[in-house]
Amino acid sequence: MTVRLADAVILDADAVVLDMDGLMLDTECLYKRAWQKAASNLGFPLDDSFYFTLIGRTNDAQEIALVEHFGADFPMPAFREQWANLWRQDAETSGIPLKPGLLELLGYLAAQNIPVAVATSSDREYVGLSFKAAGLDTRMFAHIVTGEQGANSKPAPDIYLEAARRLGVNPARCLALDDSDAGILSASGAGMISVLVPDLIPPSPAARQRAFRVLASLYEVLSLMNP
Repeated sequence: MTVRLADAVILDADAVVLDMDGLMLDTECLYKRAWQKAASNLGFPLDDSFYFTLIGRTNDAQEIALVEHFGADFPMPAFREQWANLWRQDAETSGIPLKPGLLELLGYLAAQNIPVAVATSSDREYVGLSFKAAGLDTRMFAHIVTGEQGANSKPAPDIYLEAARRLGVNPARCLALDDSDAGILSASGAGMISVLVPDLIPPSPAARQRAFRVLASLYEVLSLMNP
């Protein structure tokens, strides 16, 4: 494989920071089903177009957006309880698939002694539940930064900056992989080499412009890192 000069920047990264939902784990469909069913049960239909604007944000930021969208009468406590129960039932019954190429990419990074961190908007409880349902060991990662550990949620750069701080690596030397517009804006805002691997929705023009590369899968990321 011929490596283009721009792609050589990816090969030169000192650390890798991964998003979780939709990038490592195929969880976005579970969240979408749970949120839309819970909202519908409570009389507040949640259509796809609005739901997609919530992807990549912390739970707190998503809840604020829901109240702004539906109004102050939105029954947040009941919604929070319903979607969480639905999500857990789905995850525990069916498990959570890994995204194609994840294990191969992690194996390559481990063999090259390249440290890997996770920077996810999900809170620590859901990270633990998600990893367990996916059969993934948290010890494979040097650090896991969760949504409640950043001052501001994606698309602010805080969570990616915190991951770089914990890794002890200059953000400019980190390769960040994310699936959402909010995530790629966050990573690029942190000054990282940002690669977008879209999941449920195609990238917006703004996210595509900010991404160093837009790739179809983690296998393509691995191909760039191991030409």
